[in-house]
Amino acid sequence: MMTGKSIEQLKVGDTASFGKTVSESDIYLYAGITGDFNPAHVNEAYAKSTFFKTRIAHGMLTAGFISAILANQLPGPGTIYLKQELSFLAPVHIGDTITAAVEVIELITEKNRARLKTTCSNQDGVLVLSGEATVMPPKTNNN
Repeated sequence: MMTGKSIEQLKVGDTASFGKTVSESDIYLYAGITGDFNPAHVNEAYAKSTFFKTRIAHGMLTAGFISAILANQLPGPGTIYLKQELSFLAPVHIGDTITAAVEVIELITEKNRARLKTTCSNQDGVLVLSGEATVMPPKTNNN
């Protein structure tokens, strides 16, 4: 079984990223899974009347890309997601390519906790989401 990095293997400044182009089907699948059918996401006629002038992706869909990094890359498999603070800074449109990134900003070794800066940016470099996560990295196999 693959295990992510333990607290002893992490360093402040470690980074990882994940990129994905957001499709219309991503938005509809997310709406179906969560039950969030806000017309700003699924009704183009309604969305044209909003501040954004078109449908936008769910903010939490975008935030989910951060979860993908924590689970698969840094710290990786076995990580427990404990806390996430988010600020949604700009809309994500169908067809935008979002790059999520995490950076280790603090290690609390005695509590087996890591604090990470979390961001998502679009293809134009616009920061669409910013926040901070607290995770519990997996234990080493010999602990």
